Amino acid sequence: MADSSDAPLRNTPLHALHLALGAKMVAFAGYAMPVNYPAGILKEHLHTRNQAGLFDVSHMGQAMLTAAPGIDIAAAFETLVPGAIAELKPGQMRYTTLLNPQGGILDDLMVTRPVRPEHQHRLFLVVNAGRKAEDFAHIETALAGKATLKRLDDRALLALQGPAAATVLARHVPEAAELGFMHGRRFRIGDVELIIHRCGYTGEDGFEISVPADAAEAWAQRMLNEAEVAPIGLGARDSLRLEAGLCLYGHDIDESTTPIEANLLWSIAKRRREGGGFPGAAILQAQIKDGPKRLRVGIRPEGRAPAREGTEIRDPDGNTIGHVTSGTFSPTLNTPIAMGYVNASHAADGTPVNLLVRGKALAAHIAPMPFIPKRFHR
Repeated sequence: MADSSDAPLRNTPLHALHLALGAKMVAFAGYAMPVNYPAGILKEHLHTRNQAGLFDVSHMGQAMLTAAPGIDIAAAFETLVPGAIAELKPGQMRYTTLLNPQGGILDDLMVTRPVRPEHQHRLFLVVNAGRKAEDFAHIETALAGKATLKRLDDRALLALQGPAAATVLARHVPEAAELGFMHGRRFRIGDVELIIHRCGYTGEDGFEISVPADAAEAWAQRMLNEAEVAPIGLGARDSLRLEAGLCLYGHDIDESTTPIEANLLWSIAKRRREGGGFPGAAILQAQIKDGPKRLRVGIRPEGRAPAREGTEIRDPDGNTIGHVTSGTFSPTLNTPIAMGYVNASHAADGTPVNLLVRGKALAAHIAPMPFIPKRFHR
């Protein structure tokens, strides 16, 4: 999970709290981030699955996109993404992807239409940390004269995830626990304005809480004071999302992969598949019609050895058919799991493959994702 860049690292508003909690800090997306706390990755992972974990995701990019007079903000943004943004109801959030002219994924992101009637000319965006500078510049350039983008660098972002998340949050923001999955709204608690969405990156029920930076530590401590909540680092965040079959940008998806190859067709509504109007639309439409040459798949290695990113995938005859993009040992399943890209002819569940690990071909098979059932609130 760590970066190799020598550039000076930025700190999130929770940096001092991480150090006080004994976190092991690493470089990630240009920030000093906690990879784990004294309990360790295994216990943090299982605690999130069984109770509730609190993650600092303040390194993510938050922004408000506002339409110029006379411009439909959803229609304008749909020229950059294949998601059905126009169908968003007030308070509803959607996962989509920014695309390049070849249909490659510049980034994946979350888009929300605000609740208030006077804010229907706006969209709230959350993008990946490592891409936020490029994303925001791309959006500003592409929508120049149609919309303005305001970065919300003065806000932190907390993720409360796990089966106890709603119970815990209800003690502090009772109405937030009533939110539907992939919905959000603003709440004012005292003099602090929170933007809370029911979503997450673990496969569990949970919330992402945008809070002013100067109030972030106090709100994080409020959550951590609850008996069900423990601090969770990047290590467990990675194993949790992989069990849930969720992509990590720069690993499982990037500018060389299309949403169709990445098995993200579900994120493109029928209207957008047929009507196009976004970068690379013709390429994606051809892949939908004829099928892509490769697909992102789940992989279950036999034995106990995990297959890490970059591991070569071969068919039983020894031919290279793809590579692993993410791999780990699943704490929940007590077995190794992985995902990667293989030739479409070998992408069916149950297909036997071999993984070249430390020079040895280890048996595995293509497996359905997610590896564990998702427990999002419905």
